[in-house]
Amino acid sequence: MKRLIAFDLDGTLAESKQPMEPAMGEALADLLGVADVAVISGGDWPQFEKQVATRLPERADLSRLWLMPTTGTKLYTFGSGSWQARYAEIFDDAEKRRIFEAFDAALLATGFVPETVWGERIEDRGSQITFSALGQEAPIDAKEKWDPDFAKRKVIQAELRQRLPGLSINMGGATSIDITREGVDKAYGLTKLSGASGVELGAMLFIGDAIFPGGNDYPAKALGLDTISVRNPEETLGVIGIIVACLK
Repeated sequence: MKRLIAFDLDGTLAESKQPMEPAMGEALADLLGVADVAVISGGDWPQFEKQVATRLPERADLSRLWLMPTTGTKLYTFGSGSWQARYAEIFDDAEKRRIFEAFDAALLATGFVPETVWGERIEDRGSQITFSALGQEAPIDAKEKWDPDFAKRKVIQAELRQRLPGLSINMGGATSIDITREGVDKAYGLTKLSGASGVELGAMLFIGDAIFPGGNDYPAKALGLDTISVRNPEETLGVIGIIVACLK
C-alpha cells in the first residue's frame, strides 16, 4: 500500500505558475486524510507558498504535507503554526556566473531567442537556476504555444549539456529548463524525502506531466517509483479521486 503520494506542480496540480484551483485544494485535503503528500517542483518557496501552501482548506492536515522547492534541494514542513525550512543546498557565486553565461551562449547558438519576453528569463533560486524562455511573467497562452512538444527546449538542453558538463539540466513546466548540481533531480529529492519522512521509496507513488526522457519528472520513474503520467490538472483531479477511494 502506498503511504506517500508525490506530485509535480506546474502542469500537474496547477497551471504554470498559477495558484491551485479550489477543487484541487479540496482534493489534496481529502488525500491528506489517508496518506502523506509531497509536492516537488522547480519553483522556489515563494512560488510554492502562492500556488500550494495558501490554497488548502483549513481542514487539510498540514502535518502530513512535504513541500520541496527547487527540485527537492529544499524541504519545508509545517509545525508550530508556520512553514519551516528543514534544509537548503545553495549554488556558490562562481557556479551561478558560469550557468548564466552558458544560457546566453546557448540561446545565441541555437537561435531560439524569443521576440517578446515578459520579465526576467533567468531566475536564481539559490539551489537551482531556472530559465523561462518567455520570461517569468509570461501569460499562459503564450507559454503553451511556444514549445508544446518540448522540441525547442530539447535543442537548448543539448547545447547546455555541452557547455555545462557536471550539472543536471532538465525540462519542466511550459517553457522552463532547470539546472541543478550533478545528480540533483527529482530522484535525488525523493530519495532525501524518504530519509526525512521515514517512508520507503516502494511506498511512494509519483504523479507528473513530464514523465519522459529529458523531462524533469522522468527521474522519479528512473528511480523505480511507481508513476502516473497526467496531461493537466484536470486529469490529476480524477487520479486523486481514485487514489483516495482506494486508500480509504
